[in-house]
Amino acid sequence: MKVTLRVWRQPNSHTPGKLVDYQLDNVTEDMSFLEMLDLLNENLTLEGIEPVAFDYDCREGICGMCGVVVNGTAHGRGSSPIPTTTCQLHMRHFHDGDTITVEPWRAGPFPVVKDLVVDRGSFDRIIQAGGFISVNAGAAPEAHSVPVPKMKADRAFDAAICIGCGACVAACPNHSAMLFTAAKITHLAMMPQGQPERHLRIKNMVAQHDAEGFGGCTNTGECAAVCPKSIPLDVIAQLNRDLIASLFTRDGK
Repeated sequence: MKVTLRVWRQPNSHTPGKLVDYQLDNVTEDMSFLEMLDLLNENLTLEGIEPVAFDYDCREGICGMCGVVVNGTAHGRGSSPIPTTTCQLHMRHFHDGDTITVEPWRAGPFPVVKDLVVDRGSFDRIIQAGGFISVNAGAAPEAHSVPVPKMKADRAFDAAICIGCGACVAACPNHSAMLFTAAKITHLAMMPQGQPERHLRIKNMVAQHDAEGFGGCTNTGECAAVCPKSIPLDVIAQLNRDLIASLFTRDGK
């Protein structure tokens, strides 16, 4: 398979970037998208050209590091109808002769570090703003000593699988991180251990979300449409309910 890669090249956050075309031969349908980028970098190195910088870690769809925009879609989709991480996107979903545009996440709170690498430290700061759980857990409790209704446990798990990749931000026309923030809030709000700081936590995390420069949610749903972990859109409704409730509590507690 032969493809044309139109890749965003930017040496640092202070220098303007541009799209650069590269021709790539010998691409097989079994390659993942990142393996295809590895092949590109091998060729560039042999030609004496600086390789394309991109993020990755586990390459198993777990860590969320590999986020890029492929042909205008966060993480890329090709012919696959199912959202996935970039590392789990395979070249079988593209065709011989395709032109593939690869760009970094486009959002003010995600400044470009180099090429396809962005700084997602804003997500870390939102989590840090949530503080800690004050419940003294002690030693590992018996499995059934803290009963949790199955519906709440399932919802907590559904929200907790968020990997913080940032696809929701890249897809949102407002560059909102509400799906990410809501997932982190909801999975604690459903558990008994998350109750003592529940209202203070949401006030602080939403305030940090806004301070980082993320936009507001207008319920377009693009975030959930590209989420590789299928975080349900209604976690944002949970966030809104908890935020309203926190306004009627003293000091958010």
